[in-house]
Amino acid sequence: MSDQKNINIRNKRATFDYEIIEEWTAGIVLTGTEIKSIRLGKASLVDSYCFFQNGELWVRGVNISLYHWGSYNNHQPKRDRKLLLNAKELRKLERASQDVGLTIVALRLFINDRGLAKLVIGLARGRKSYDKRQHLKEKDAKREMERL
Repeated sequence: MSDQKNINIRNKRATFDYEIIEEWTAGIVLTGTEIKSIRLGKASLVDSYCFFQNGELWVRGVNISLYHWGSYNNHQPKRDRKLLLNAKELRKLERASQDVGLTIVALRLFINDRGLAKLVIGLARGRKSYDKRQHLKEKDAKREMERL
């Protein structure tokens, strides 16, 4: 049980490519072999994003590797997975995601104290290439200031 708390899979590319406006923590619907793979740290959030379908929030592009001992019960690694939020949060997110230039991206996948997989998602605005350079300069300057 102690190694579960160390599972913290991040989407480093998302904070570089997007300006995160707001964050939510959502539950994620998984099968048995998927949660076992996540507990082993075998997941990737690169190029993952969220979309609405029939009023439900889904995440696409999360790659959860096949479970080594999964046999015929194994899952599809890149299938769409349903996210669990309350109705108020879903309505707010759906309205916000319809604005031009805003998208919902997966930021972090972790296992909480109760052993449940949670996905931190963020409402994000895409950055232009000059914004990315400016962001890197600010980050480097901040790091230099902390050293001194």
